[in-house]
Amino acid sequence: MGSSCNVVSMALLACLMLNSLVFVAHGGDFYQDFDLTWGDNRGKIFNGGKLLSLSLDRVSGSGFQSKKEYLFGRIDMQLKLVAGNSAGTVTAYYLSSQGPTHDEIDFEFLGNLSGDPYILHTNVFTQGKGNREQQFYLWFDPTRNFHTYSIIWKPQHIIFLVDNIPIRVFKNAESIGVPFPKSQPMRIYSSLWNADDWATRGGLVKTDWAKAPFTAYYRNFNANACVWSRTSSSCAKTNSVSAGAWETNGLDAPGRRRLRWVQKYFMIYNYCTDLKRFPQGVPAECKRPRF
Repeated sequence: MGSSCNVVSMALLACLMLNSLVFVAHGGDFYQDFDLTWGDNRGKIFNGGKLLSLSLDRVSGSGFQSKKEYLFGRIDMQLKLVAGNSAGTVTAYYLSSQGPTHDEIDFEFLGNLSGDPYILHTNVFTQGKGNREQQFYLWFDPTRNFHTYSIIWKPQHIIFLVDNIPIRVFKNAESIGVPFPKSQPMRIYSSLWNADDWATRGGLVKTDWAKAPFTAYYRNFNANACVWSRTSSSCAKTNSVSAGAWETNGLDAPGRRRLRWVQKYFMIYNYCTDLKRFPQGVPAECKRPRF
């Protein structure tokens, strides 16, 4: 690893400002990278640390969090969601800092009745404020096989990807007064929990506890990201990692075409077009080009 930030860019300036980052890239070992944080034995790590499961029953759900905190990078995780009648359940996979002015980048998978599609709910919180929801159907059954859900987090933008297909871009709009998450390190979290008061058709469809336990599976975690450490003094990077995908300048032309395809055919809610919710005008970031 290099010992200093050699290139002047927004990302590295942030590293220098925070003065406590180390750059790493590694594959997933759940024993090494995560702690099961709640749910008693409803969360399990097995297959030598290569597979993790979370379960929900009438008594409790379960969850885990990363041992490390990150500031900028690319986070990948493969999930296989609760199969069958998953109505009322939510599988959340997200980055978050702590405190009342926390930042957060969310994937939430809202369960549904057998045969009906999951809803993928995304959101971005900055300084404790969210309300930036976009929702999608997926173009596959997320319960039959593992699929990769990724977050690219840079000072310039946040990109949500599914199987490396971009579905959403949230651009830095600080120039017009919109806060952007760039100074608070975040951990990776996931949880499986009961939300039948709102998750499925606004709470009309309740969890069928006869189908419990509900179980989701995780594998192939990878973090190509700066790791926050209060004992470090620089944002060090190797030459091979510095050319990584998370460093590139946004989406290329094929990426923009895939994003338009997803948003045209699979987006089912966009806060930026919800004029009933924002009768005085949509939020400022909605008025800028999306990509």
